[in-house]
Amino acid sequence: MIRYAKPTSVDEALALLGEDAWRILAGGTDFYPAQGSKPVRDNVLDINGLAALRGIAETSDHFVIGARTTWTDIVRHPLPPAFDALKQAAREVGSVQIQNVASVTGNLCNASPAADGVPALLVLDAEVELRSVAATRHLPLQDFILGNRRTALLPGEMVTAIRVPKPSGTSAFVKLGARRYLVISIAMVAARLVVEDGLVSDAAVAAGSCSVVARRLAGVEAALRGLPVDGGLADAVLAATMAELSPIADVRGSVEYRLDAVREIVARAVLAAVGRTTGDEVAAA
Repeated sequence: MIRYAKPTSVDEALALLGEDAWRILAGGTDFYPAQGSKPVRDNVLDINGLAALRGIAETSDHFVIGARTTWTDIVRHPLPPAFDALKQAAREVGSVQIQNVASVTGNLCNASPAADGVPALLVLDAEVELRSVAATRHLPLQDFILGNRRTALLPGEMVTAIRVPKPSGTSAFVKLGARRYLVISIAMVAARLVVEDGLVSDAAVAAGSCSVVARRLAGVEAALRGLPVDGGLADAVLAATMAELSPIADVRGSVEYRLDAVREIVARAVLAAVGRTTGDEVAAA
């Protein structure tokens, strides 16, 4: 017999997870389309009654984003400029109606290569909080998403929060799609730069939809560090190695197109992060 449960506390949810296998239902914006017309054959654990898991809290050294926090919550919450890329990504997730109910954590757990939230969280050095009845552990986001639709969740665990160490710098997000709204990404990029005395003292850049999981681009980051922000950033991006990327060809674009396009939107995101463009302008000739 298929079971349905809607716990009212996190402890109750963890107890249920400890005694049986469940499919967790949060916003449902991925759950229902994936189900289609097929009958539900899994136990369903509906966490929408867990008020404790919704919202953004600030500790002495972290911002903590609860597992039920929606994209609209991200957009509306006052956050430092380093979070601008995440706010921009939030506005690109489906429609406003979807943003109102879809959870940021669900975007991670769905583990799509085209998940818009992942690059923006990667450049924030985010980690995922995983809880079970027995223990709580924290994993860097890059270690949590293992592949297409695969995560490091263990039996009996659920994601309860995303933790972001208090970041510095400014950031931007650029997404390429076949149309302006309601589109799966051909490629998307987040960039966060820290500028001191007119020079890039630190850089974090990540690209999605161009490999099995979104990746930080270490070669680009290294090429940007130490450069003045008054010029040369786009040229550095265009010349940098992007060995982490291994895009596939599909109906949205060929391998060659993605590799050319992602280099251009990395340059746009970098320039937008330091206020040199809006992110929509051509970054380099």
